[in-house]
Amino acid sequence: MFNEFALEHAWLIPLLPAVSFVIIGMLTRSYGRLSAAIAVTMSTVSFLLAIGVAAAVAAGNITVDAPFVQKLSWFHIGGVEISMGVLIDPLTAMMLMVVTTVSLLVQIYSCGYMKGDAGYGRFFAFLSLFAGSMLGLVIAVNFLQMYVFWELVGLCSYLLIGFYYYKVSAREAAKKAFMTTRVGDFGLLLGILLLQLTFGTLDFLELQQLVPLYILQFGSGFLTIIALLLFVGPIGKSGQFPLHVWLPDAMEGPTPVSALIHAATMVVAGVYLVGRSFFLFSQLPEVMTVIAWVGGFTAIFAASIAITQRQIKRILAYSTVSQLGYMMLALGVGSLTSSFFHLMTHAFFKAMLFLSAGAVMHAMAEEADIFKMGGLRKKMPVTFAAMTVGVLAISGIPPFAGFFSKDEILAAAASVSTPLYILATLTAFMTAFYMARLLFVTFMGKPASQEAYDHAHEVGWFMRVPLIVLAVLSVVSGLWAHLVGFGEWVRFGPAQHEGINWLIAGSSTVLAVLALGLAWKIYVARSWDVDAIAAKCGVLYQLSFHKFYIDEIYAALIRVFVDGAAKVLYWIDVNIVDNIVNILAGLVKAVGELLSPAENGQAQSYAGVYLCGVIILLAYGVYYASKLMAMLGGAF
Repeated sequence: MFNEFALEHAWLIPLLPAVSFVIIGMLTRSYGRLSAAIAVTMSTVSFLLAIGVAAAVAAGNITVDAPFVQKLSWFHIGGVEISMGVLIDPLTAMMLMVVTTVSLLVQIYSCGYMKGDAGYGRFFAFLSLFAGSMLGLVIAVNFLQMYVFWELVGLCSYLLIGFYYYKVSAREAAKKAFMTTRVGDFGLLLGILLLQLTFGTLDFLELQQLVPLYILQFGSGFLTIIALLLFVGPIGKSGQFPLHVWLPDAMEGPTPVSALIHAATMVVAGVYLVGRSFFLFSQLPEVMTVIAWVGGFTAIFAASIAITQRQIKRILAYSTVSQLGYMMLALGVGSLTSSFFHLMTHAFFKAMLFLSAGAVMHAMAEEADIFKMGGLRKKMPVTFAAMTVGVLAISGIPPFAGFFSKDEILAAAASVSTPLYILATLTAFMTAFYMARLLFVTFMGKPASQEAYDHAHEVGWFMRVPLIVLAVLSVVSGLWAHLVGFGEWVRFGPAQHEGINWLIAGSSTVLAVLALGLAWKIYVARSWDVDAIAAKCGVLYQLSFHKFYIDEIYAALIRVFVDGAAKVLYWIDVNIVDNIVNILAGLVKAVGELLSPAENGQAQSYAGVYLCGVIILLAYGVYYASKLMAMLGGAF
């Protein structure tokens, strides 16, 4: 049976894209079409194997408590043995399906989007490594194996965000992403080291058994510190406040990269880590509260910025930050099921939204300002239809996918914390508004530039097919998961707050419709003047438009503290450390100059000095002998 074969050979799922990277990088990089064919073929095989793994999990008795595991010894250090291998459970199977599906569709889309680019082969090599790294992270059996692939994902994001390395903005964005996420990764590494020191193992299944026993014996104080350190990693990788600043700048990479980062790889790695470590976090109420509030605040904070942005991909980037906040909020209130349900649906409609945005920019000569577009629905009907589906899905309009997953999160939040529920509901309203704004300004009304409008055209089939597939998934995935019971199907374990509260769902749908209507009145019917509204909002509009000046605050802190500390340390180095070294060097030099006349290179001088030394030693010997004889004579 193929299912059993796929399960036994699940290690091939991340390996095949990695092999594709090696082949393209070493052999076919100069042959663009061949490189693309290799990448797509390898991704297709990985996708088919992921389907087999998911089918095996669904048909078998594989659960969170009884997973399928393959392990082999990696290395020994003293008495510590580290293994690596494959861990397959429902959570893994779901993530494998999401990552391989989106990765494959993005690569097919890239065949058309990157056509004619000088770095065509290099792009597919990096894209393959990115997918392989994320898939390796998903199947990891322990924290160390996950951390290795975690860092590989970060490396790939650096390579792809800075793909156009000849552009200063791309280079700076890549460095910003790399350095910002390093802050989070340092906290994660400390947490992993403390786990090893505390439990003597990093294996997920072993820790799952040991953590409750440790809490019973020693309490949860030290584990709280470890869990908070572990959570710093997801704060960086998944763009949670205050380490969210790298994610909007990541738009400097090609649009397919944005789709892959925001939908199925780097940013969801943090959510997956918290989900995989839920056996630890769920035992610590204080940490769960922190996760919930960080997620809730990030959700509404990013949404409030997206409302005023003009760049099409930047709006979607802040939307991603906000939706990731939703997922973290769900994890924080204890609903693992609703968080990963939303992760799945979000992957489909957010990938489609980014790819649709790429299609628009491709047709508009890379123009990104939505207020320089307009009227494109007639020129690009397929892209318009896909973008409309994506907007309705993320806005939570039934029966689109986001309605089911988002409202499960709202129900979960309402059952735990009223303030968090209100925060999440306001975020949902704002999300529907700014996404409708993007759709209406880009595709409705009159063209802002007739010349750009005349140049616009629908994209080719390589770019069109992924949009259609993702649009279908954005419609049916939420309804399917609701009908079959997502929590029961994936069997995550005892997930709380599962299912839809129809009162909450109905009220959130009404708010979403009102938000869509408000956006229509402002940007299509033009019942109110946009500039007048911005002027009335005053400082609030300026704060939102300038992203609350977080980047400027960080720049100021760097100038004051980092640069200031560097200046102080430089003064200490020059005036204290250098002076101490110079004094010691001068002392050595003075002694050397004092003794140097004795080292003149003349043999007769050395013989004379030697003779003088011998005479002195003989004189001392005679003197000492006479004193000894005198003492002996006195004794007798």
